[in-house]
Amino acid sequence: MSNWKRKADSIIRLGKKYLGTPYLFGAKPGSTRRFDCSSFTQYIYGKHGIELPRISRYQSKRGRPVTLGKIRRGDLLFYKTHKRRHRKGLQKIGHVAVYVGNDQMIHAAEEGGIGIINIHQYPKGVLAKARRVIRD
Repeated sequence: MSNWKRKADSIIRLGKKYLGTPYLFGAKPGSTRRFDCSSFTQYIYGKHGIELPRISRYQSKRGRPVTLGKIRRGDLLFYKTHKRRHRKGLQKIGHVAVYVGNDQMIHAAEEGGIGIINIHQYPKGVLAKARRVIRD
């Protein structure tokens, strides 16, 4: 198994340990009692040596772009949210999740906290872009 696959699987495994953890907008970085979307990704990637900024908009600038047709396990998925739908550029990003494969993602949501859903099911937004932060 390649290095990136091992790292992606380990990040996803860690993320799954927090399934059901409550959501809190603006959750404290490093806390595992409550997460928002970007504190969750910052935490699970950080535990694997990949530093991410605290806010999803800035996380969306890390790594390299990936076309949505070529996403793989461990890639970050960024969504436009309803509140940000009329904003331009970086300001339209309002949510981040981790691709786990088979059209599934793990993320922190207001309803249910940390959970796994279909990537097209995120109710408040539209999938805007993907970034690869795990090196090959």
